[in-house]
Amino acid sequence: MAQSARSLILTFAGLRPFARSELLPASVVLGARSFAKVIEGYKYAKSHEWAKVDGGVATVGISDHAQAELGDVVYVELPDVGKEVKQGETFGVVESAASDVYSPVSGEVVEVNTLLADKPATVNADPYTSGWIIKVKLSDTSNLSTLMDSAAYQAVCDEAH
Repeated sequence: MAQSARSLILTFAGLRPFARSELLPASVVLGARSFAKVIEGYKYAKSHEWAKVDGGVATVGISDHAQAELGDVVYVELPDVGKEVKQGETFGVVESAASDVYSPVSGEVVEVNTLLADKPATVNADPYTSGWIIKVKLSDTSNLSTLMDSAAYQAVCDEAH
């Protein structure tokens, strides 16, 4: 099972993340439910990025669950337009305590969300619409079949809590 972004950041910093069971009674942990917003029609990667496909172009960002785990985003590193990205590989960084962002699809970056340079917290406020990060012209549509639909991703988010 993959660690959450916050757990990876704490581990990288040499700290041990607390398990919820160490902080809350078992009855509360077992009854916990994720309140992260998951949108139907989007595809989700296990690493918590999303892709919304329109024609041959996928708009990509991080999920509501990911932005909540990261905390306040203070910087977003964007790739250059024209860069080739591959599914599962890093294409940029979202920084609260620095977290790589992985491409859920393969193809060429055709647009970046320049708004994020001046307003990186847009990722926190609206991760699915104005907080998107890149647009990718798909080179391999079979990538989409490896991503989760909203119901499967919601189950992953619920399991994480």
